[in-house]
Amino acid sequence: MSSRPVQPMAQSIQEIISTFDPSEPLGTASTIPGSWYTDARIAEVEQKTVFSRTWQMIGRAEQVASPGQYITAEVGGEPVVVVRGQDGVLRGFFNVCRHHAAAVMTQSCGTAARLQCPYHGWTYGLDGSLKGVPDFEGVENFDRKKNGLVPLSVDVWEKFVFVHLDPNPMLLSEYLGDMVEQFKPLHLEGLHFAGRREWIIDCNWKVFVDNYLDGGYHVPYLHKGLNSILSYANYTITNGPRFCLQSSPIDAAGGEAMTASVRQGQALYYWLYPNLMLNWYEGYLDTNLVLPLGIDKMKVIFEFYFSDVGLSAEEKNRKSMNVSERIQDEDHSICVSVQRGLKSRAYGAGRLSVRREAGENLFHKLLHADLASGIQQ
Repeated sequence: MSSRPVQPMAQSIQEIISTFDPSEPLGTASTIPGSWYTDARIAEVEQKTVFSRTWQMIGRAEQVASPGQYITAEVGGEPVVVVRGQDGVLRGFFNVCRHHAAAVMTQSCGTAARLQCPYHGWTYGLDGSLKGVPDFEGVENFDRKKNGLVPLSVDVWEKFVFVHLDPNPMLLSEYLGDMVEQFKPLHLEGLHFAGRREWIIDCNWKVFVDNYLDGGYHVPYLHKGLNSILSYANYTITNGPRFCLQSSPIDAAGGEAMTASVRQGQALYYWLYPNLMLNWYEGYLDTNLVLPLGIDKMKVIFEFYFSDVGLSAEEKNRKSMNVSERIQDEDHSICVSVQRGLKSRAYGAGRLSVRREAGENLFHKLLHADLASGIQQ
């Protein structure tokens, strides 16, 4: 008899979601099944729940510090724009013209005195109100006050701008929980943006998050340079309601030279559900924003911050970013390999390490809650 997992035929979306049991304790728990990474119906529900009902980071606070500055993004399949008003208030809107639905602002960021749609010239104030409607004489029963840009929730935490598509979400500070207090001693105000790099990877976005949350399990095997400075035995995993902190002391003595030269102190790896990572070392931070591009394709955006961004630190900062890029390249190939394996008839679900994978289990439980709520409506 074969011991390979039996692949059910034509499962419904409800059946696929119900194959994961979030009540199992970590010692007996399994991962979410492979179908969650390969079925397009799961991706569709994720857009409506996981990404539409969570606070999503879309940019840096410094990008919208002055009146007229704006940033655009896509969240849960929705185009959004955040802009600083002349009154100093930061506002968020769906970036959809009320006339024929074109994107009003088409650049990723910039400065504007008004928000004008490039299609038919409809113009909105920085407060979202409809100001200009060309060639609309003779149109009856049209109320400009009811045709402004549709607002959405926006807030700032530390250096980052977040939006939420739901009209009345929980406060961002409540969503972040203990992260708010835990970040205060890290003094991110002393760090300065220095660069951005992007990667497209042929895997489901959850594969990347799983890899990040495996408690350093893969580090000795995949990241030789990083492993040479981290204390694998003293690597800790701490879960909050919606975040996970992985931490390790750093001992650069005897470590691989390039990595040891740009990493010191304590390594703090924060993940915020569902798709944001913040990696802090002394004098350094990088953020990883994970975005789904399809069932088996994703983008990860890295942004880098350093305590010193002057000319004298340029070479060291570049070396630090290159170390991150090397680690990312090492993760890249394994994530592609995992995605391929998740489609195999030989795979159903895997077991979890109690010592290492509590963060991954938290991720799967939060996913299940969102997906289950999405199909019940």
